[in-house]
Amino acid sequence: MHKLLKKNREGGFTLIELMIVVAIIGILAAIAIPAFMNYIKRSKTTEAGIQLKAMFQGAATYYEQERGQRGVPAPGGGTVAVTRCMVNSAVTTNAPSSQKTVLDFATEPADFRTIGFAPADPLYYQYQIVSTGTVAGACGDASTPGTQLYAFQANGDLDGDGTPSLFEIAAGVNADAALYNGGAVYVENELE
Repeated sequence: MHKLLKKNREGGFTLIELMIVVAIIGILAAIAIPAFMNYIKRSKTTEAGIQLKAMFQGAATYYEQERGQRGVPAPGGGTVAVTRCMVNSAVTTNAPSSQKTVLDFATEPADFRTIGFAPADPLYYQYQIVSTGTVAGACGDASTPGTQLYAFQANGDLDGDGTPSLFEIAAGVNADAALYNGGAVYVENELE
């Protein structure tokens, strides 16, 4: 009988050993779950940087592209080409959310389509063009080099708690009459 009891005791775990294992798993979960959630939120923020750069590049192309003026040219003269065209301020109709939103850019403000910004994928962020140039919505900007003409913004609320995040790329005109930016994205409350 003594051998049978000894054999059973050697084959299993004691209650204290099981409690220690459960405590270790609980501690690991308490550390890993918040870190995993932050990792997920950080991965979602990459959307903002990618889309803001696309907005900037579209606006830069539109700014430098030659456009003919409407109407009949003066006798003996050719059509005058204009450049340095800007779009108006605009904001997408979706609200920042923890859920992705599918936008139909055919119904969004035309200024987004003008700069070629019409992502087909669902979006977490609300996008905004803030036009600060002297000829927003027209051509022939004569701003001096170093003047800010645009701020492209992504407004978010990835966890749905009402605390907003902001990602922004500012764009100005350089001495070559081209749009430029510093290359970095300004961020407020990245992970809220």
